[in-house]
Amino acid sequence: MIQFQLNDKPVEADVPDETPLLWVLREEFGLTGSKFGCGGGYCGCCTVHLNGSAIRSCVTPIRAARGQDVTTIEGLKNGDTLHPVQKAWITHDVAQCGYCQAGQIMSAAALLDKNANPSDEEIDQGMEGNLCRCGSYHRIRLAVRTAAGGKV
Repeated sequence: MIQFQLNDKPVEADVPDETPLLWVLREEFGLTGSKFGCGGGYCGCCTVHLNGSAIRSCVTPIRAARGQDVTTIEGLKNGDTLHPVQKAWITHDVAQCGYCQAGQIMSAAALLDKNANPSDEEIDQGMEGNLCRCGSYHRIRLAVRTAAGGKV
């Protein structure tokens, strides 16, 4: 039995220690915002926060979450209030197909938690490894800048 905090609530999962966190989130808890993309941690579709840091949940075994705090896209907002990054994504109509966007948003939120006013280069570095097949990188950077400036 693995116990951890999930979106600020205590939970437990009775799964093998090596089960990928992504599958526990999706199958055990019904949190389907995080997507399966590559299965190797390369595309970023599965990004969630572990103790505030962006991680790839498809390659992170559930045992890594034991006693830790996990936040998914579903837990990013505060009650009914969207996170500033989520607001900026809507303002700039970032999503096209939308498949990668939960991972993009989670990476952007983690970046801004560590660096409240990143340069374009720092945004690019912070978002590295989050792939968007639609190529909405310009709007992603614009949304991150907007969220950093609080203009949403």
